[in-house]
Amino acid sequence: MEDDALNKDEKQRKDSLKSAKDAANGDGGGGGDGGDIVLKPKMTLVNGITVIVGSIIGSGIFVSPTGVLINTGSVNMSLIVWILSGLFSMVGAYCYAELGTMIKKSGADYAYIMETFGPFLAFIRLWIECMIVRPCSQAIVALTFSVYVLKPFFPECQPPEDAARLLAVCCILVLTFINCWDVKWATAVQDIFTYAKLLALFIIIGAGAYYLFQGNTEHFTFDNTKTEVTSLALSFYSGLFAYNGWNYLNFIIEELKDPVKNLPRAIAISCTLVTVVYVFTNVSFYTILSPEEVLGSEAVAVTFADRVFGMFAWTIPVFVALSTFGAVNGILLTSSRLFYAGACEGQMPEILTMIQIQRLTPTPAVLIMALLSMLYLTVSDIFALINYVGFATWLSIGAAVLCLPWLRWKQPKLNRPIKVNLIFPILYLIATVFVTVVPMIASPVETGYGCLMILSSIPVYFIFIAWRNKPKWFNRSMGGITQSLQKLMMVVRPKQK
Repeated sequence: MEDDALNKDEKQRKDSLKSAKDAANGDGGGGGDGGDIVLKPKMTLVNGITVIVGSIIGSGIFVSPTGVLINTGSVNMSLIVWILSGLFSMVGAYCYAELGTMIKKSGADYAYIMETFGPFLAFIRLWIECMIVRPCSQAIVALTFSVYVLKPFFPECQPPEDAARLLAVCCILVLTFINCWDVKWATAVQDIFTYAKLLALFIIIGAGAYYLFQGNTEHFTFDNTKTEVTSLALSFYSGLFAYNGWNYLNFIIEELKDPVKNLPRAIAISCTLVTVVYVFTNVSFYTILSPEEVLGSEAVAVTFADRVFGMFAWTIPVFVALSTFGAVNGILLTSSRLFYAGACEGQMPEILTMIQIQRLTPTPAVLIMALLSMLYLTVSDIFALINYVGFATWLSIGAAVLCLPWLRWKQPKLNRPIKVNLIFPILYLIATVFVTVVPMIASPVETGYGCLMILSSIPVYFIFIAWRNKPKWFNRSMGGITQSLQKLMMVVRPKQK
């Protein structure tokens, strides 16, 4: 009976493929050569750059200046932290260029850890990213988007929390539809909003440069610099949060054209551009605003605009909203591919392996990412969330960078189109230890919660993945649920490459 059902499903699947192929117009539908359902390489170098830049530049540059300044104490030291955070991200991205061109699988560091250290550690990384980092980050950015959209309507006070959360939900739902409908739509949104956010930052930089040349340099000092190692380490959490996203293109490498050439180029151009823009944006802020004003501001860019642009100050909140909207899209676009990669390895529910037969998008993975993000919108303490994200992110990314020297030792004959000098991953790993271990001393409660979130992956792994001989009723129930969802969303497994 089960074999007959499978044969019937296979026949329906082939009929659906034929209909999809006949209805397709160009790249938008159908499916590659011979009607195969696969994730197709549609993204150019420019798309790759905008994915990285658009994913990095979100709420961070408008939220993190306050967090960095709190823990450094002085303007000059905060600028040094911004520069070092950019260099730290560049070194990590350079290491990922070798890993991404050597292991050409969607899922990025999850795929690298799977190939290097096996399924257990890979699942822990998958759990951290899928259940904590990505949905939490997307919730933060979507909430920032809604606050800046609503801010002009509430100039004298903070927007109502319920209204901000509802608007954040709307933002996520709109982008979920776009990402389910067509990859080209999603990348077009990414391109447009990346240009908009860069325009906003260039306007701020231009205004700051004008006042800098007028001699407004009184705030650029080392006065009140904090010398505690723990404070400096916490300042890097805020700085690195603003740079989070430099590795996102690796998650969708199967959809990038000529990845050996375009991946390292996109990473190099994007990280350099973002570091320069971030540093000069902070310089602009401090040409006008004193450290006390920055610390007292809940929206640094808005305070800056009110002081500089007068009646046109409303334009900056609009641009910030565009910036964060594009960042939510970038997180959703790349994060769904991580769910998809985990499901292909059998470490996520089977439905997440499947692709919509007409749109060629991983619809189930996009939907689950959106649902988890909306769940995190129930939490309101953004800076606590940043610390959770920072601890989990840099711990797991450090594990991925460790794959590079490990594979050099264990599998020296692997094809490496790009070969990084080993001094770079060693430096990155040393810095990772600093930004993960030292804050455990400075904020043990928050890092303790982060550790508990990570350790919660262990029982999940042994119950749902390592335990192979599950009861028949359980397997039948899961199979029935999968088939029902498959029919509802019209999705099938992709052809294995």
